[in-house]
Amino acid sequence: MSANHPVRRSGGRPVICITTGEPAGIGPEISIRAAWAMRERVNCVLLGDAAFLALTAETIDPAIRISALSLQAVRNGGVPHFGPDRLCAIDIPLAAHVVPGTLDKENGRAVLATLDAAIEGIQAGWFEAVATAPLQKSTINDAGVAFSGHTEYFADRTHTAQVVMMLAGEPHGIEGVPQLRVALATTHLPLKDVPAALTVAGLGTTLDIIHHDLKNKFGLATPRILVTGLNPHAGENGYLGREEIDVIGPALAAAQARGIDARGPYPADTLFQPKYLQDADCVLAMYHDQGLPVLKYATFGRGINVTLGLPLIRTSVDHGTALDLAARGVGHADCGSMEQAIGAALGMADASRLN
Repeated sequence: MSANHPVRRSGGRPVICITTGEPAGIGPEISIRAAWAMRERVNCVLLGDAAFLALTAETIDPAIRISALSLQAVRNGGVPHFGPDRLCAIDIPLAAHVVPGTLDKENGRAVLATLDAAIEGIQAGWFEAVATAPLQKSTINDAGVAFSGHTEYFADRTHTAQVVMMLAGEPHGIEGVPQLRVALATTHLPLKDVPAALTVAGLGTTLDIIHHDLKNKFGLATPRILVTGLNPHAGENGYLGREEIDVIGPALAAAQARGIDARGPYPADTLFQPKYLQDADCVLAMYHDQGLPVLKYATFGRGINVTLGLPLIRTSVDHGTALDLAARGVGHADCGSMEQAIGAALGMADASRLN
């Protein structure tokens, strides 16, 4: 049983794990709702405090049944085959009582332990992929663990030198563009640090990762990637900055020589329109707030986050912990993005089996 292609039981549903995120936020609720809604298609295994998840499920709908397993039991015997009449939760106990909407650093390490369990489970072949609910970075840092985000943590724990953050979704109101994907050359950096972080070699590796994963995890035979410039008007021939001439252009030329269909650099303010996007499989933006505002405006509630370049499949929701909604009790959160994340993870797992 390999990490990349776990054995599926004959006629059985694929097994995908869900890390339930910050317990004081909406993560537990949307994880349970989405897993229950999709239980006929996929066996979603929840990773979190089983007692807390069962209590949350009871509040959502008394019909939702959760069977708890210890992590050690799964290590000894794998994930049992439950039918769609119940959900499975691998118990990763919290240290403190949860008050919805109120963060508690005592639970930070338990949240991190769910990510470790997901990685272990995929590497052991228990799961085919992981979908992650939102967590609160500050809670983990306040618990004494340096943490900058899901993407960086999965890269570190899988010893992956470089990963790429990509968000995707079905856009509202962009005619002729069924799927919008935006990848990032840099992620969580102050804007002042972005130019120095862009290098010919780094952009080349980013393009290699995007090209490889669009082929092997999304099943796209000949991916087409459109690349933004960094500066207004893509630098306007050097008058508004030279990064397009000195870094982005050479990186694109080298990628094209390797057989990658990557084009640009395009001015970011005019790239996001149908005449360009309808023939593109992905847009590579230079920094976080250059590409993601457009994508989130066009797809919010149906968008997902995908980490490219990992030796595993990881998807996530496109929103945060929404502590204010959690404080109001269950019933206010929309689980649509989590359903999309699970569906995308399933699709990527299927595509990976063909490669």
